[in-house]
Amino acid sequence: MRHSQELTSPPEHPGTPPDRDVVRAETARRIAQLRSKSNRGLWAMALFIAISTVALRDFNLLPPLPETVRALLGRPPSALMISGALVLYTFSAIILILSRMMSGSGQFGVFSHVGYLSAFYAFYHFARALDENFWAVFAAGFTILALESYHIWNHYAEEIRKEQEVLDAIDRSRRS
Repeated sequence: MRHSQELTSPPEHPGTPPDRDVVRAETARRIAQLRSKSNRGLWAMALFIAISTVALRDFNLLPPLPETVRALLGRPPSALMISGALVLYTFSAIILILSRMMSGSGQFGVFSHVGYLSAFYAFYHFARALDENFWAVFAAGFTILALESYHIWNHYAEEIRKEQEVLDAIDRSRRS
């Protein structure tokens, strides 16, 4: 990561090495930031479970859509069509996540997955087929989000390890 090599303040005299205490403090701050970022997948998983809980109760916490709005939206797609789209999305998302993992990419789309999966709950709800298909969306979502969460955790664990090496080197040089 580019920002992991930057310092908050340049050395006082050009050509002199930065103060070890400044570098150590900055590295410790970056480690804390990375640890915080590594939890994004868990936050997305918690959000998905909360949305799933509302969907399991057939969105009874939300006011029902008036029939005029339903008529304006038109006829919903069939449950079979929605299921086909869900299968296609699930495999595409898994392949995308695995390819990012293999390339070592630091790109994540964990919250966009929550949005797409919530849309599947909504489509099934409007098609009046949510009861029969809730567990399919939940299983697909849990699989996708667990894989993406692992990718996020693994990526930031590697970044933390690199920063920890800097701290260890500073500590070793102090003891010498």
